[in-house]
This record gives sequence, structure tokens and C-alpha cells, in this order.
Amino acid sequence: MSEIDDFIDMIDAKMDKGVSRLKVEVSEELSQGEVRERYHHGRCDVGSPWARGTVTNCDAVDVDEVQEK
Repeated sequence: MSEIDDFIDMIDAKMDKGVSRLKVEVSEELSQGEVRERYHHGRCDVGSPWARGTVTNCDAVDVDEVQEK
């Protein structure tokens, strides 16, 4: 249970610091106990095309149409 308690403590510490969203992934590529963090200034997913600026249809914008009478 110690690993689970450590994990919950880690999440609680982030919440106490004001972090409102977490994305937690488990990787077999990291050594046991190794933690890698990334921070993103915004609400799109870290690593997404929007976050990386690689969206291919970024000229497509939703706009409310105004019809003249």
C-alpha cells in the first residue's frame, strides 16, 4: 500500500499547489521511481496538435454568422 499512498500524496501535493488538471501516464521506458513532468500554459492537452502548434486546419474558425437585413 505504500506505493499507492505515495501516489495519492503526490497528487494531493499538486492540488495543494493549485494544479487543476493532471494527466498521469505510466511508462515502461522510465526507470522505477523516475518521474517526468511537463507543464503547459493552457487548457489543450499537453502534446496535442493544438499545444504543439501543428494543427493543419487552423484557418478553420467557428464564427457566428451575422445576416444583414
